[in-house]
Amino acid sequence: MDLKATPGYKVIEDWLQSKGNHPFLFQEQTWQYIINEESGLVNAPTGCGKTFSVFLGALIQFINQHPAKYQAKIKNGLQLIWITPLRALAKDIGRAMEEVIFELDMKWKVGIRNGDTPISERQKQKRQMPEVLIITPESLHLLLAQKNYPEVFKTLKILAVDEWHELMGGKRGVQVELAISRIVGCHRLAIQQADAVLESSIPVNIAEKSAGRKSKAAKPVTENKVPALMIWGISATIGNLDQAREVLLSTLKIEGVIVKANLNKQIDIQSIYPDEIEKYPWAGHLGIKLVDKVIPIIYANRTTLIFINTRGMSEMWYQALLTAAPDLAGAVALHHGSIEQELRLWVEDNLHTGKLKAVVCTASLDLGVDFRPVDTVIQVGSPKGVARFLQRAGRSGHQPDAVSRIYFLPTHSLELVEAAALKKGIAENYIESKEPMLLCFDVLLQYLCTIAISDGFKPAEIIEEVKSTYCFRDITDEEWQDVLFFLTQGGKALQQYDEYKKIEVIDGVYKIQNRRIAMRHRMHIGTIVSDAMLKVKFMTGGYIGVIEEYFISRLTAGDVFTLAGRNLEFIMIKDMTVLVKKSNAKKSLVPSWLGGRMSLSANLGQKLREVLMVNSEDGPVPHMYEEVKVLKPLLDLQTQLSTIPAENELLIEHHETREGFHVLVFPFEGRLVNEAMAAILAFRISLITPITFSIAMNDYGFELLSDQPIPLDDTNVYELLSADNLLEDIQRSVNSTEMAKRKFRDIAVIGGLIFQGMPGEKVKARHLQSSAGLIFNVFAEYEPNNLLLRQAYREVLDQQMDEVRLRNALHRIAAGNIIVNFPKKLTPFCFPILVDGLSRNNLSSEKLEDRIKRMQSQLAK
Repeated sequence: MDLKATPGYKVIEDWLQSKGNHPFLFQEQTWQYIINEESGLVNAPTGCGKTFSVFLGALIQFINQHPAKYQAKIKNGLQLIWITPLRALAKDIGRAMEEVIFELDMKWKVGIRNGDTPISERQKQKRQMPEVLIITPESLHLLLAQKNYPEVFKTLKILAVDEWHELMGGKRGVQVELAISRIVGCHRLAIQQADAVLESSIPVNIAEKSAGRKSKAAKPVTENKVPALMIWGISATIGNLDQAREVLLSTLKIEGVIVKANLNKQIDIQSIYPDEIEKYPWAGHLGIKLVDKVIPIIYANRTTLIFINTRGMSEMWYQALLTAAPDLAGAVALHHGSIEQELRLWVEDNLHTGKLKAVVCTASLDLGVDFRPVDTVIQVGSPKGVARFLQRAGRSGHQPDAVSRIYFLPTHSLELVEAAALKKGIAENYIESKEPMLLCFDVLLQYLCTIAISDGFKPAEIIEEVKSTYCFRDITDEEWQDVLFFLTQGGKALQQYDEYKKIEVIDGVYKIQNRRIAMRHRMHIGTIVSDAMLKVKFMTGGYIGVIEEYFISRLTAGDVFTLAGRNLEFIMIKDMTVLVKKSNAKKSLVPSWLGGRMSLSANLGQKLREVLMVNSEDGPVPHMYEEVKVLKPLLDLQTQLSTIPAENELLIEHHETREGFHVLVFPFEGRLVNEAMAAILAFRISLITPITFSIAMNDYGFELLSDQPIPLDDTNVYELLSADNLLEDIQRSVNSTEMAKRKFRDIAVIGGLIFQGMPGEKVKARHLQSSAGLIFNVFAEYEPNNLLLRQAYREVLDQQMDEVRLRNALHRIAAGNIIVNFPKKLTPFCFPILVDGLSRNNLSSEKLEDRIKRMQSQLAK
C-alpha cells in the first residue's frame, strides 16, 4: 500500500500544512513501514521529530482502518503503548500527543501510568484503557501483575520504546525485553484462539457439501480480528544501532528495519577559557571561578540549561550564580533527582513557558523533554562521553532547523583538551556503543514473581518466551531449573526458610497465593536500587526533597547543609524524615551523593590521545583544535619536562617528593580502567619485592605512591602491564569478594531476597547490606554455584572493573611503545593526580588549597 494514497496520510499532511510544517523523509519512511505492519528502530538527532515518526504513524494506520469513524467516540481499546524511561518525559510526550489528537478532532484518550499516577486514575484505566498509554518499565510490569492482564493487550497494535539507547545498557532494558516477550506471547495466544474460533465457523459436513447443499451449521467466515503487533524503538545515535535493533526485536524473531534521519543537525561548540591558563592544573577548582563568564551568556539568551555532572556541584553552582547576579533571583532554578517532585514540575512548566532565564541541572534533564525556549546549553566539566555531550547539546535548538549551541566550561585547564576531543569525535561520528546486559537472573526472578501474582505461568510455555529475549537466549536448562527451584523451594541453601518459598504449584501452574508476599512484591517492582533516601521536610511543614541516609547520618543537630538551593539547619530525624528549618548561615555543607563519579568513555579517551598529538605536530594548530592552541604553554611545558605520548604510546613518570616515591601512568582510559590497572600493577610489583602502595587516579592516569623506590623500568614494564593471567590477577589484586558482596546487595533486592520495608519505614542501608552479606556468605559456603552469587562476581568484572575494556587497553599498550621518564620536576600531567592523592589525606579544603598554591609557586621557579 502506497502511504501517500491513504486517507490517514492525507489527514496528517493537511494538519501539518495548516501549521506550516511538512514531514521529513525519515518520518514518511517510518509511516510507510507502519502501515505495512513492519517493526524497527528510528534513529534521529535530538529535536528532529523522532516521537512523531511513530506516534503519527499509529494515527495514520488507525485512520486508514476507520476512515469514516476515526473521529467517532467509540471504545477502541488500547492501541499504542509508549514506554518511556523518565516520569518527566511522560508528561511532556502526553501533552504533545493530546495537542495533535485535539486538533485532529479525534476522540482518543492519552493516559499516563507511573509512580506518580493517582490510584483513582489507575482504577479508571482499569475500567477502560485509553487508546495511548505512556508508561515506565516498572509500571508496565505492575500491569502484568493484574488479574486478566492479557485482555488489556488484545487490541494493541504498536508497542513503542522511547529512548531505547538509554534503557538498553541497563537492567531496565532487561525489564522491557521481558515485558515485550510476555505481551508478544499474549498476542500469539490471542491469534491462536481467534484462529480456532475461525476454523470452528467453517462448514464441515462433507456429505452435504458434496451434494451441493448448504450446511445448516454454516456461518459466514469472518476475518481474524486480532491486529498485527508491531514493536518500534526510538533511539538517539549510538555506535551499535544494529545490535540495539536486534535486542529490541529479538522476541519477534525478525530482523526489522532501521530508519535513519539523514539530517545535518548543526551544533555550535564553544569553549569558555579562563583568563590565565595554569601550567599546573588541579581538578575541580576552576569551574566555579568562571561563574562571571557564565552570567553574560545567561543574559544574552532567552533560556540556558547549565548541566553539572553531580547533584552536589549543581547546588554549589546555583548558589554561586545568585551570589554573582542577585537580580537573577526568581529567574534561575535548580533541577535534580533529589528535589521534591512538585518543585521539579514547577521548573519544567516554567521552562516550557519561557519564564526562566536559566536552570542548573544534572542528568535529570538529559532526555527527550522538549523545552523550545532553551537556546543555549552550558556543559560544566567533562561530559565523559561523545553521546552524552550530543544529547545535552540537543536540548538547545530543539527544532530540526535550529542550531544547537553548547558551551564547554572546564573545571581545570587540562580539561580543555576534552573539548577538542569532543569536536573530533562528533565530526567523525565516533559515538559510544551501549552493551546489552546478559543473564540478569535477579530481574528474571522478579519478573516470574510478577506474573505469578496475576494469572500464574506454566514453566514449559514461559521458558520459550524468556529464551526468545536477547538477555536470556543462552540460558541453560540447568539454570532454568535452578530458577524454578529457588522460587518454589528457596534453592539449595535457603530451603529451610518458608519466606523464600514464594511460588506454589497448582495443577501445573506456578502462582503466588500468599497475599502478604504479593503485596510486598508489588511494592518493590523495579531495578533501580539506591541507598536509602530520607525525605527532607520543614518543621513547619512542606517537603523540600530527598537526601541519602549515609550523608545525613554524619550530621549533628545545628549543622547546616544545602538542598534545592536553600541553606537548611538540621534538627532531627523522625519517622524516616529529616526535619529542618531555614538557615541564614553563609557556610553550609554540600551533600555528596553516591555514584556521582562517571568514567571517561573509551571513544572519548581514544580521541583525547589523538588530539594531544596535534600540539607535537609541525605547522600551525588547525582551527578546529583552538583549545590545544590555548593550552600550548601547558603542553609545551609537559613536552619540555617529560613528553606527550603519541596515540600508540604509554607514558610513565617517576617522581620523588616529601610524600615518598611516585609512579604516574597515563593510559587516558577513564577512571574505572585506570583504577583496575593501578591495582593490578601494584599487585604484580608486590610479587617482585615486599612493598605497599596508596593509589590515586583520574580519567587520564593513575599514581602509585610508596615510601620506597618502585621497581618499574624498561626491563620489566611490558611484563608488568601484560594481559596474561588478567582475570586471576584482578581477583587477587582487589578484594573481589568484598566488591561482589556490595554488588550482591543490589542483586538481592531486585531478586526479592531482601525486603526493603514498608513505605515510610524503609530498612536502613547498613541493615540491608548486613542482610545481603549474611545471605552472600550462606551462598558462598553452601551453594557456591548459586546463580545470583555468580552474577555478582560477573557484574563486578563487567561494570566496576570494566574487564573487557581493561584487556583491550593492555593489548593496545603491549602493541605500542612504553616511555619511562624520570623528570626533574613535577609535570602538568602528573599534578592533578598528585593533588587528588593529597586531598584524600585529612586536610581541610583551606589547608589543601594553601598547600597546592605553595607547590605551584615552587614549580614555577
